[in-house]
Amino acid sequence: MPANPSIVTRDTDKLAAKTNGNIYEAVAIMASRAKQLSVKQKEELNQKLSEFASTVDNLEEIFENREQIEISKHYERQPKPASLAIEEYIEERVNWRYRSELPSED
Repeated sequence: MPANPSIVTRDTDKLAAKTNGNIYEAVAIMASRAKQLSVKQKEELNQKLSEFASTVDNLEEIFENREQIEISKHYERQPKPASLAIEEYIEERVNWRYRSELPSED
């Protein structure tokens, strides 16, 4: 059985190089970015699907909506937020700062 083409082997040394050799810090940065992307994607999907929300609980008035199904399928086919976050991190399109670098709140 061939491997899924979306599965990519990553060199952890290269990922960790951007955080002075700390792979855990690199993973935390990518995870934070993935969460941001996921929240944004979910908000967009909910906004588009809210147009189809029915206030009627009557089963007879609920019907199959092709446009709603197509919107859902479109979001299912999109790359996963974790994959996008990894690519952004590798391409150095993710910015992060350490708490010690943030302005102090006196």
